[in-house]
Amino acid sequence: MKTDPRYEIIIYWSDVDQAFIAEVPELAGCASDGASYLEALQNVEIVIQEWIETAQEMGRTIPKPKGKLMFA
Repeated sequence: MKTDPRYEIIIYWSDVDQAFIAEVPELAGCASDGASYLEALQNVEIVIQEWIETAQEMGRTIPKPKGKLMFA
């Protein structure tokens, strides 16, 4: 199964980690980092694929992408 590119990815700089952090809010615990914005994005795309594969192997439900999430 190929990674679904429709999951929202939030990327931000972390002073604590001295790296860009990429999080996927719809997939619990799915996050990665990188020295650059692009590296964080590339890394999290791999982690999304691994997250989905692991969930499938464990028989867990994989959330459908909802697109842009709204926070109040």
